[in-house]
Amino acid sequence: MFSVRPLRAGALLRRLALALAAATLLPAAAQAEWPDRPIHMVVPFPPGSSPDLLARTISEPLAQALGQPVVIDNKPGAGGNIGTRIVAKGTPDGYTLLYTINGPLVTAPTLYRKTLGYDPLKDLAPITLVATSPNVLTVPGNLPVANVADFVKLARERKGALNYGSVGPGSSAHLAMEMFKNEARIDLAHIPYSGFPQVISAIIAGDVQAGFMVPAIAMPQVRSGKAKALAITSLEPSESLAGIPTMDKQGYPGFEAISWNAILAPAGTPAPIVERLNRELARIIDSAAVRKQLAQQYFTAAPSSPQALTDRIKDERSRWDAVIERLNLTLD
Repeated sequence: MFSVRPLRAGALLRRLALALAAATLLPAAAQAEWPDRPIHMVVPFPPGSSPDLLARTISEPLAQALGQPVVIDNKPGAGGNIGTRIVAKGTPDGYTLLYTINGPLVTAPTLYRKTLGYDPLKDLAPITLVATSPNVLTVPGNLPVANVADFVKLARERKGALNYGSVGPGSSAHLAMEMFKNEARIDLAHIPYSGFPQVISAIIAGDVQAGFMVPAIAMPQVRSGKAKALAITSLEPSESLAGIPTMDKQGYPGFEAISWNAILAPAGTPAPIVERLNRELARIIDSAAVRKQLAQQYFTAAPSSPQALTDRIKDERSRWDAVIERLNLTLD
C-alpha cells in the first residue's frame, strides 16, 4: 500500500500559475520565430502589370526587413478574383500575402454575388493601403480626337462600332468606363484582358479604341505618340500627370475612379504578425526611396492602418454598389 500526500493549497496554486504561464508563453515563442521561411505574395495579375510592378517595388525592402525572401506569385484571371480567392482560402500563418487592386475587394462581391467564392471583409485580414492613382482615359494615337468631347462625338457617329478594353469585369477600369458610357450616352463594346499591358497593346493596335488605364502603363505610349491621354479620373489635377485635364472639368462633374493597391492576408492571421507587417510596410512605403519609385509609376504613397483599409473597402463598396445597381450590372 502507498499513499499520495495531498498538496497544500499554496503549492497547488503556485504549480497552476507556473503551468498557465508556460501555456501563455508558448504561442508568443512560436510567433517570435516568424518568419522562418520564405513568404509568398500573391499578385492576382500577370507579370509586367501595374500591381506586379508595385508589388516587386515593395517586396525587396520587405524581405530585407523580415530576413526572409518574399516571393511574388502571379495568379492572374477573372479581374483578379482568382488570385484573391486563393489567398482568402489560404492558411492564416503569415506566409501568404495578397497584393491587389481595389476591384476584387470592392466591386467583385456585388458583381459576383453567387460565384465569387470569398467575402473580402470576412475572409481577408487587411494589413495596409499602399498607394493611390487616377486612371487615364487612353485612346490610340491615330484616333481623330483631342479631348473627351471629341471622343463622345466620334462614338455617337460610329454607334456600336467602337470597343474599349479593361483588365476584367469588376475592375475599376471596367466600371469607370461603364459609368462614362452611361453619363455620355454612348455605346462601346467591352473586351476584357488579363492585364493592363495587354490592354495598351490592344489600344496601340487599334483592336480597342479606348480604356481607362493606369498611368504607369499608358504614359510611356502617350509620350511616344502611340496613344493619347484624354483625361484623368481624379477630381483634382495630378502633379505627375500635368497637362491632362480631369473628367470633372470636361463636362462630367464628380466623375472619380481612383485605383489603389493594398496588402492583405488570410483572415485569422495572428494579430502580432499583422501588426509587424503593418509596421514594417508603413515604414517601407513612406521611405523616400519607395515614394520616389511609386511616383515614377504615377502613384502616391498612402500607407494606412488595417482599420483604415477596412473602412476604405466598406466606403467604396457602398459607393460603387450604387453605380452597379444603377447600371444593372451583374457577372454571375
